[in-house]
Amino acid sequence: MKIKYDREKDILLIEVMPEGIIDHAEQAGSLIAHFTADGRLVVLEILDASRLLGVVFQAALHGEEVSI
Repeated sequence: MKIKYDREKDILLIEVMPEGIIDHAEQAGSLIAHFTADGRLVVLEILDASRLLGVVFQAALHGEEVSI
């Protein structure tokens, strides 16, 4: 697994399966999941990552649940 952050675009990329070939992607809010033809996750993109992760980490520190 590889994790890359693009500071200029504020995008966090989590490469789950580096050898996977992306067939399609699905977006839900600020999350974009890239899948192989048989539905395995290859890459997860988090758009506006600093804001989203800030909210998630803050909630986790307070033991709260947050919907993203």
